[in-house]
Amino acid sequence: MAVADAAATAAISSRETRDEWLDRNSGRIMVLPAVIILLAFAIFPLIVSIYLSLCRFALAGGSFTLTFIGLFNYKRLLFGAQQYHLIGTMKPLETPQWIALGVYAVVILYLLGRYVATSFSVLGFVGRLISASLATGIVIAALATIPAGGYQGTLITTYFYVLVGVCAQFLIGLGLALLCAQPIRARNFFRVVFFIPLMVTPVGVAYMFRMLADMQKGPFAPLSAAFGLSAWSWATQAWSARLMVLIGDTWQWTPFMFIVLLAAIENQPRDQLEAARLDGASGLQVFRDITWPSIAPIAATVVLIRLIEAFKIIDIPNVLTAGGPGLATESMTLHAFIAWRTQDLGGSAAIGYLLLFVSTVTCVSFFNYVVRWTRRHQ
Repeated sequence: MAVADAAATAAISSRETRDEWLDRNSGRIMVLPAVIILLAFAIFPLIVSIYLSLCRFALAGGSFTLTFIGLFNYKRLLFGAQQYHLIGTMKPLETPQWIALGVYAVVILYLLGRYVATSFSVLGFVGRLISASLATGIVIAALATIPAGGYQGTLITTYFYVLVGVCAQFLIGLGLALLCAQPIRARNFFRVVFFIPLMVTPVGVAYMFRMLADMQKGPFAPLSAAFGLSAWSWATQAWSARLMVLIGDTWQWTPFMFIVLLAAIENQPRDQLEAARLDGASGLQVFRDITWPSIAPIAATVVLIRLIEAFKIIDIPNVLTAGGPGLATESMTLHAFIAWRTQDLGGSAAIGYLLLFVSTVTCVSFFNYVVRWTRRHQ
């Protein structure tokens, strides 16, 4: 009898201990399936792709082989046979380029010196050195290719899409948001119309602009013939092709900027606006002193989100120009895709990790130097 009571007591104690453990760890248990999925579909492929970027992939005997070659894929892209593809064909700098580089160096050294003199920290200084190093490499590559008469690679083309495209999208989106925030007729209609491009797939946007830009059979062919442009092909010239890709990307992503900035403008403090109008402030003064300070943190955040997405541009240049003429419109993402399509999986993974590095440094720098600054000075 005593043995049975002891066994029952032990069973009850064990059950209570198990229930208490489940109560204490219920949060971890519920999160565990999501963690497993994340590890299986994100972290594990990321680790495998790191190893793949250090190998040479080759098909052999109905199977494949992976030969470890270390950093050869990265060396080939940065200093070897594929340097022209990634960085471009650089020419010696002339006097104007050296002057521009000198001005840039003075600005960078001044900013680093001011940071050391005011609010120095080891981690912050290392981060600024990384940002300055990447920016210096981009500036040198741009000066040695674009104005010097060289041929720019996918790195500079990607930054062209990102920097110029995001700036254009932000300015156009801000202008449309300010217009639609005014008490005008049919403003709800315009809000819906301006948002439509964001609902179109990038492939659809690329095919649409490919048809629109056809100088011989497109809908604007009669207009181009009237101006004597029917024999001119934008797809055969590097900068006109890049501009067409940029126009298509801007048309698609401006609504994203527009809708977020419109929400920010409509949520600015009404009492300050009414007081400013009563005091006779002009529209420019209201925007400078009230609207912009109130929407600046949101504007910086939405630009950061768009920067992250802009580095992944691939559909529009792939469909619109196939990366041509030559390599003129090829982004780093398209570069990695083409390398993958030619079964250079190691090179494709290396390009992907270089893109991850430049996009991470750029976006983290923008967050630290712009987003956080606007939040502190709100």
